[in-house]
Amino acid sequence: MTVHISRCSFGYRRRDLVLEDLTLDLPSGCAVLLGPNGAGKSTLLSLLASARRPREGSVRLGDLDTRKRGDLKQYRQQVGWLPQQVTPVPGLRVREQAAYAGWLKGLSRQDAWERSLEAIKQVGLGDLGERSAAQLSGGQLRRLGIAQTLVHSAQVVLMDEPTAGLDPTQRRVFRALLDDLKDRATFVVSTHQTEDLAHSYDTVILLDQGRILFQGSTASFLDLAPRQVAGERRAEAAYAGLVKEEV
Repeated sequence: MTVHISRCSFGYRRRDLVLEDLTLDLPSGCAVLLGPNGAGKSTLLSLLASARRPREGSVRLGDLDTRKRGDLKQYRQQVGWLPQQVTPVPGLRVREQAAYAGWLKGLSRQDAWERSLEAIKQVGLGDLGERSAAQLSGGQLRRLGIAQTLVHSAQVVLMDEPTAGLDPTQRRVFRALLDDLKDRATFVVSTHQTEDLAHSYDTVILLDQGRILFQGSTASFLDLAPRQVAGERRAEAAYAGLVKEEV
């Protein structure tokens, strides 16, 4: 099932628009949402997660429309959101926090508790289920955040800068985890980093100043780089050719 964004506009102030007349179909598989700071990536993810509603246009998942209050509960059950900061819930253990997230998404307490064990196992936290969530490292907290999106069997998982602040080892662990999970749901990962783009993502969406500059396969994005650029630098060169960042 595909999330369809149709002619969406959104602004935090009455006159200023962060996104304007944006249309986008999220592809299946694993997509990376690229763009400089301030491009509108977090705003777009918040619209996809239904945390915010567009001023104009629509966000739909199949027949579910985020503008309709009657559709919101079912929409949110199908869409998981990992924000930039994953906060441990005071007093809860790792498995309890995953179960709590499932309960908030509409699962019964029993179903949430049963599914929470599989969810934390999927992200490599099965042995830490009884540890206080407050004792987890930054990388482990990100994995717990992913478990919270998986516990209710989300069809679409949105991740906002999931590797920000992680050290190189933690980033490698995250990328390996994403490779293991991307066949189970549609993943959309927001970042301004181009590292390992060719190895981790099927599709590239490039956003700048609220406009889509590129949407297509990772291979076609890399083809935008000059021929003399090789290896890992191709993604960086393709990005730089489309986005003129201020110094």
